[in-house]
Amino acid sequence: NALAQAKEGRMHILGEMSNALTEAGEFSVHAPRIETMQVPTDKIREVIGSGGKVIREIVEVSGAKVDINDDGQIKIASPDGESIKKAYDMIYAIVAEPEIGQIYTGKVVKVVDFGAFVNFFGKRDGLVHVSQIENRRLNHPSDVLKEGQEVKVKLLGFDDRGKVRLAMKMVDQETGEEIVEEKANDEE
Repeated sequence: NALAQAKEGRMHILGEMSNALTEAGEFSVHAPRIETMQVPTDKIREVIGSGGKVIREIVEVSGAKVDINDDGQIKIASPDGESIKKAYDMIYAIVAEPEIGQIYTGKVVKVVDFGAFVNFFGKRDGLVHVSQIENRRLNHPSDVLKEGQEVKVKLLGFDDRGKVRLAMKMVDQETGEEIVEEKANDEE
């Protein structure tokens, strides 16, 4: 009977401890946080910028402290998780390479006869050929696009000269979701 009481008491204490553990979790808003990210060593120069211009802008805009090591390790510190995320995203936009098949939000920078140049993924520009704007024939890209317009684009790949090829027609411009062509069985 004493053993049963002891077990019951122990289970009660463990239950209380478990409840206390689940309530803890989020740090105090004033507790410093440090995030570490690894970047390719050949991209460190781009993150720092000429004369430290880029890294100063990241620190200024995000409010986080950023330390860069020669081996490509970057430490981002701030008491505010939002500042860390902002700095991380800014650095990621500089060092990351766009992935084929991914959908990005971009801005039309120039409309020409054969398509539109779209700035996406940080400072990248790519061409949306007139045939890739909509699923119908357009007389001119300016029929549907204007400079400064925000668009959703899918990275198709690169042409033989390394230029970025983008498409809009397979991306829902409202949601940013990819439009999957359904095989129509009930053709009219």
